[in-house]
Formats: sequence, C-alpha cells, structure tokens
Amino acid sequence: MEPFIYQNPTKLIFGRGQLSHLSNEIKPYGTKVLLVYGGGSIKRNGLYDQVQEQLAKIDATVFELSGVEPNPRLSTVQKGIDICKSEKIDFILAVGGGSVIDGTKAIAAGAIFDGNVWDIITKKTHATNALPFGTVLTLAATGSEMNSGSVITNWETQEKIGWGSPHVFPRFSILDPVHTFSVPQNQTVYGVVDIMSHVLEQYFSDSPNVPLNEGFSEAILRTVMEAAPKAIANPEDYEARESILYCGTMALNGTLSMGMIGDWGTHQIEHAVSAIYDIPHGGGLAIIFPNWIKYNLDATTPKMKQLAIRVFGVDPAKKSDREIALEGIEKLRSYWNSIGAPSRLADYKINEERLQDMAQKAAPNGTTGRFKPVTQQDVYEILKMCL
Repeated sequence: MEPFIYQNPTKLIFGRGQLSHLSNEIKPYGTKVLLVYGGGSIKRNGLYDQVQEQLAKIDATVFELSGVEPNPRLSTVQKGIDICKSEKIDFILAVGGGSVIDGTKAIAAGAIFDGNVWDIITKKTHATNALPFGTVLTLAATGSEMNSGSVITNWETQEKIGWGSPHVFPRFSILDPVHTFSVPQNQTVYGVVDIMSHVLEQYFSDSPNVPLNEGFSEAILRTVMEAAPKAIANPEDYEARESILYCGTMALNGTLSMGMIGDWGTHQIEHAVSAIYDIPHGGGLAIIFPNWIKYNLDATTPKMKQLAIRVFGVDPAKKSDREIALEGIEKLRSYWNSIGAPSRLADYKINEERLQDMAQKAAPNGTTGRFKPVTQQDVYEILKMCL
C-alpha cells in the first residue's frame, strides 16, 4: 500500500424519509440560502416543494439558481457567485445530481474569492476557504456528494477541467433512494457507467499489496451490475435504487483510494471529448474505457484478468492471461451495451475531424494517466478505436 492520510468531513444522511433532517442541518449556518438545481425535474417530481417546506421551518430567505447544465459551465457558476456576493448568502443548498453539486462547489469557492474562479479551477491558485453548502442528491453517479472534487466546463475555451479543494466537501448530503425514482432511463444508465468507471480508474493501480481495496472495488462492481437491470426494468425498485445510490457514494468518497493510487487517464480523455462535443459523461466513458484497457493490454492484463474472473465470470480454463483479459473486456462492453450504453463515438455523430484536438486537450502536458501514462499520440489512437 501507499502511505496515505484520510479525512472525510461530510455527514452522510442516507435512507427513506431523511429529507426531514434538512432544516436542522442548515439552521446553524444562517437563513440566507442559495438553492441550486438543474433543469427543473425537482419541480415536476415534487422534491422542490418538499425542500421549500424544510427551508420555511427556519424562516429562510431563499434565492435560486436554476438551469445548471449536465456538464456545468463556468458562466452558470459565475451567476451563482454573483448572487452569493450581492445577497451575502450564508449557505448554499445543491439539489440534484453530480453536475449541480460540482457547480455548487465552484460557486462556494468563488463566492469568497476576490479573483476569477477559473484561476482556482485551472490551479493557478488555490481556494483558501468556501461558503458552507449541503446537498440533496437525486442521481447516483459522480460521488460528488461525499468528496471534494468537481469538474467545470469553460464553453468559450472548450476546456473541461477537474479540480478539488479540501474546503469544498459538503457539510452534509441527504441521500434518499426515492428521490432517484424519476431519473430517466438514459441518466440511470450513464450513472451506472460513471460509478463503474470510478471504480475501474482506481482498480488499475500499480500500488502493491492492496487486496482489501481490490475486494471493495470488485464488490461495488458486482453490486451495481446486479442492481442496474432491476432499476431499469422498474424505476421504483427501492432496493435496486438503494444499492446503486450507496455504491455511487462509496466508489468515490476516498475509501477505495486509501493506499491505492489509480490512473484517471480515461476520465481525462472523456473530458476532452465532452469539452468539444458536450456529450454525456457516462456515455463517453462507456465508449472509451474498454478501448483504453485494450490499447494498453500489455500493462492492463494482470488487473483485467483478475476482474474478468472475479467480476465478469470468465472461465480461465485453458486460456492465456491475455485471452482471459480480452474476454473480460468484451464482457464489460457487452454489459454496458445490454443496459443501453453507447459503444462508438459515431453514436454521438462524432467522426475523426477533431481527434487531434481532443488528444491535445486530454494530454496538454504530453501525457495523461498514472498507472499507464499515455501520450497525445496514444490518445489519438485510442480515440480512433472508439470511432
């Protein structure tokens, strides 16, 4: 294992009916609240009214920022920052999925920063503090509800950048599986792919002696794979939604990475694709990840062989390690296809026209990834495989 320090200050409030805790959780921070949400689904499913009832219990003065994009944009973040500064907001409440939470993290950091928040996101400087915020999660996917990471898109420069700060952990996150019942099927699928990809990014690690981390990772993958078809067939299957929601949080709250450092190159490649084409993050990962594993097969075979046997049920009898790994890759792709995920960039009408641009954005410093660093030329070849 690698040496590590672990601290996660987010209070996780999980289960049916837990929204009842919201007013008491916010009360200590003040009554001027910025409510941040996405395209309006929380109004259609009734969650917006439930949240407002909770805020009324503390006589909150509520300001709103709606319309946060699936790939949250810097321009929207700036709108939230402006509200926080002009209205002297005490607390931010993010109600939605990972994009809403990611945007909220940037707003929280920028609200008390004198400069341009993009300088924090691009790591030219660092956040020294942030407004307190909490979340009510409506989509199992990113794990942003219990970590300090965020991804923001600058549409003007076509950059999509991941950043983080210890100051942007949510103070609390409320996760009720019922709030995910109304999630559209495609978003459920993308969320499942995102969860599994977070696990895979960490699983492909050269850190020694990590059997417990690998076991946790394999359990999350098996649990998600079993639950996803049930949630797709019956969106109100509480137990399936509950399993997926819990797995999404555990996949990226720091548990798996304690002593096991992952790769994250595939995420960088996908960010480059969606920075230009604005495709769903989970959809991009479903296309790219199997090709990343296959392109780097010399390096990935030991881990992929292990996954193939332990998670995807590949029979290793009379097969070489490489053959087992290849069969595991096909099982992974077949599973994602079976639940409705895409397999080719052509599914989003993306051709070879801007592959070089994407390769440069994915590896601006020459390479990306840790377990198997890939060059811009490697990224270009992987994207060609994805066409």
